Amino acid sequence: MTEIRTPRLLLRRWHDDDLVPMADINADPRGVHRVDEAFPHDLERTAEAIEQWEEEWDEEGFGLFAVELLASGELAGFTGLSVPEFLPEVLPAVAISWRLGPQFRGQGYASEAAHATLEFALQDRGLDRVVSISRAGDDASENVIRKLGMVLERETVHPEHGFPLRVHSIDLTEFHA
Repeated sequence: MTEIRTPRLLLRRWHDDDLVPMADINADPRGVHRVDEAFPHDLERTAEAIEQWEEEWDEEGFGLFAVELLASGELAGFTGLSVPEFLPEVLPAVAISWRLGPQFRGQGYASEAAHATLEFALQDRGLDRVVSISRAGDDASENVIRKLGMVLERETVHPEHGFPLRVHSIDLTEFHA
């Protein structure tokens, strides 16, 4: 089982008791900057998503980690790697993404978890390059992306929903652990 510890977080595979707190995060209307899926998720849709994330771990050797606070054991959300099939123009690519509950935002958790995940991608999984896809105007995500050292690669439009997207990337030679 793959786990990563940071100073404040545990990035781990999913447990059954993660379903309800993740469904609450997915149902939050403040998650409007999502780029790759319908919004909001209910309990059933969240269960399907977690099942897909776990399947990606088994098939690809990477996936979305549950992000747990070490101090309290609370599920804060997710961060991790996935293949961005919704945006064929960037394929083949592996994308890093994150989603945290509103009470966990603005405290540096997303940056901490994303940095550990990027290090995992480039050093442990041997990926040469990682992208991040954000909605234009999502300043919080853009801030995390800058902290990761990613650079703007292209601007595009979501093929299904039509909103503007920004694709950033970093490769192994640009990453500083």
